[in-house]
Amino acid sequence: MLFKVFIMSKWWVIIVIFFYLFVSSRAENMNESSSPGSLDAELQNLAFEALNRPLTGKLYKVAIPASLSGIEASVVRLRSGSFWFRGVNYSHIEIPSRVVPTPFVQRFAIVYQNLGSQSSSYYKVPGYSMSTPVLGFAAYDATNLSSKGVAKLNLTTTRNRILIRFPRAMLPSPEGLNSSFKCVSFDAGMLHFSEMAMPNVCATRSQGHFCIVAPIREVKKRKDQRLWKWLGIGFAFGFAGLVIGGLVGGIIFKFMKRRRIKEMEKQAEESEALGTVWIGTSKMPSARVIRTQPVLEHGEVPQ
Repeated sequence: MLFKVFIMSKWWVIIVIFFYLFVSSRAENMNESSSPGSLDAELQNLAFEALNRPLTGKLYKVAIPASLSGIEASVVRLRSGSFWFRGVNYSHIEIPSRVVPTPFVQRFAIVYQNLGSQSSSYYKVPGYSMSTPVLGFAAYDATNLSSKGVAKLNLTTTRNRILIRFPRAMLPSPEGLNSSFKCVSFDAGMLHFSEMAMPNVCATRSQGHFCIVAPIREVKKRKDQRLWKWLGIGFAFGFAGLVIGGLVGGIIFKFMKRRRIKEMEKQAEESEALGTVWIGTSKMPSARVIRTQPVLEHGEVPQ
C-alpha cells in the first residue's frame, strides 16, 4: 500500500513540474509577442508587403491582422534628396526639411504607427495614465524592397524639431490641459518626459514612440469632476422631469374632471327634466308627483 502511494506521489510531482514548465513557456511567449521590438519588426514586415510597386511619396495603409486588432499603421517610400529639401507631413507627424537618414541611402521608407487601444499592452508609464494612444514612426532602408534583411535607419534633426500632433479627439478640452500633462517618449525601455511644445503637440529630435500622459491623481481628480458634473446634470434633468410630470398630471386631471362633468351634464339632459321649487330662499329641484288612480279589482261596488 505504501509503495502504491509512493508511486502515485511521484507521478503527481512529474505532472506538476510539466504543468509549471508549460505555463512558464506560455508566459514567455506572451511577453515576447507583446514586446515593442517584436511589434516594430512585425509592422515593418507588414508595411513592406504593402509596398507593391509603390509610388514615391504616396502613403499606403497597412493591412493589420486580427491578432493586432486596434493598431493602425501606414507606410510611405521617399527619396532622400527630396526629403532633405521638403520634409514630410503624414499621420499627424511633421518632419521638417534638412533631415537626412543615417546611414545614408537613396530611398527609404517611414512606417507610422498608432497603437490605439493596444498602447498599454506594449508601453507602461508608472505613476501616470496615458491620455492618448501611443504614436510612433521609424525609418527603414527601402533601396531594395525584395531584400530579406531590412536595415533600420535613424532620423535626427539639429535644427527644427519633429512635431507629433495628437488629434484633439484623443485629449480633453484645451481648458482641461494644464502643466500636469507631459509628453513622454519611449527609448529602449527608458522614459523621457518633456513639456508639450503646444497644446496637443509633442516635439522631438529623433524617431520613436510618443504619447501624452497625466499623473494618476490628476486623472482621478478629473474623473471625480466628471462624476459630479454628470450627477448635477442628472439632478437637473430629474427635477425638470418631475416638474414637467406634475404639470402634465395636473392637465390630465383637469381634463378628466371636465370630461366627467360634461358626461354628467349630458346624462342629465337625456333624462327626465326636473322642475324647480323655492323653499325659503333656496331653489331646489322638484319632480312631478304622479299617483296611480285607484281602480277596483273586480269592478263591483259593495252594497
